[in-house]
Amino acid sequence: MPDEVKRIVCLANSRKLGGRCIAGKEVLPNRTIGAWVRPVTDQGSGEVPTWECIYPDGREPAVLDIMEIPVLGHVPKEYQQENWALDPKHPWEKVRVAPFERAVALLDPPAPLWSTGHSTYNGRNDRIPLQDAVGLPDSLRLISVSDLTLHVSMPGESFGETRKRVQGRFRYLGVEYWLRVTDIMWENEYLSRSNGDYYVGNAYLTISLGEPFEEFVYKLIAAIITPGGPPWKAQLRFPS
Repeated sequence: MPDEVKRIVCLANSRKLGGRCIAGKEVLPNRTIGAWVRPVTDQGSGEVPTWECIYPDGREPAVLDIMEIPVLGHVPKEYQQENWALDPKHPWEKVRVAPFERAVALLDPPAPLWSTGHSTYNGRNDRIPLQDAVGLPDSLRLISVSDLTLHVSMPGESFGETRKRVQGRFRYLGVEYWLRVTDIMWENEYLSRSNGDYYVGNAYLTISLGEPFEEFVYKLIAAIITPGGPPWKAQLRFPS
């Protein structure tokens, strides 16, 4: 038996370097919702290898799965307080799936997405200086937005770079954000589409602060949650 098991409702299965970033909120024994939990490994930047975050039947965790994850202990970073060391000797177990209607109870209280005013060339309010991230009490938020648009582009095309990128654009508490999407399912679907803007509308978003790069940490859309999953029929509104 593992030393400790965290039962969480999964709120992110996102791409992180060569593995995954899995995160969710703890389901306490009295069935109330506790704090965020992000299982990490001692590899690279803490990413979880894909073979290590699967259920016994070979499937990966999906958003709103309630699952049990074996952990060794709390290992917070200066800019990620929610990290827990994963116990690799024991498998993950899926308990059940939470209905979409319950997701509203998982939302974090409305608050600015950390500091604003720092943007990349192709983003908007999408990063904060590492020195400002150190000591933050959280690096994960679940928010509700009403105007999500997915922007598919090749931002490096003028420099001969042909890789596509999926970016989520929305307003939250009066501030505009253009953040990169790392949600595995949504990113894979929209990378196969033509460049342009796809309107999604209402959605719950898991926003995560990623690993530092050149003295900044970046705000990422680690999960997009809508009824029934991704809207595969979302229409291209503004071709680029």
